[in-house]
Amino acid sequence: MSQETSKIDANENPMKMVKIAKIVINIGVGKSGEIIERATKVLTDITGHNPNLRMAKQTVKEFGIHKGEPIGVAMTLRGSDASDILTRLITAKTNNINRSSFDETGNCSFGIREHIEIPGIRYDPSIGIFGMNVSVVLERKGYRVMRRKRTRSRVGNKQKVSKEDAIQYFTNTLGVEVIGNGKD
Repeated sequence: MSQETSKIDANENPMKMVKIAKIVINIGVGKSGEIIERATKVLTDITGHNPNLRMAKQTVKEFGIHKGEPIGVAMTLRGSDASDILTRLITAKTNNINRSSFDETGNCSFGIREHIEIPGIRYDPSIGIFGMNVSVVLERKGYRVMRRKRTRSRVGNKQKVSKEDAIQYFTNTLGVEVIGNGKD
């Protein structure tokens, strides 16, 4: 499908418009204690919301991790909060995302090495520097049929977001330059 056809379809049929379903921001620390509190402070500063703790699923003696202790923090954002935060996070990546960051189902994941690269965040020596993973889920209208409680159904292949649709959304709507070759 060419870009012209995609633009015409989206203009004629509002069900074809791609939107952000959610953004998940994750900081994996690997230890519990004070460092988890600092990572929580970083995510709170970036988003303005309180993040959730992620617990260890099993004990790993070599790393000193015990089952059930917090080893990371994560946050899920939806709606206008997600759009605002995503533009700031993409700015931290200098508006460049690698083509291999997109998967075949229209999702995009990328990492930020240092949280101080995000606009509006200042370095605080008492907190330190944290990296984070960002996952963006894109969908079209009609995806609710997969999640609803009554008469749950599947989403048709034409309604699913493809890799090319996701790349087109990021370039046209968010102004991102997708770098890398097309041979993933």
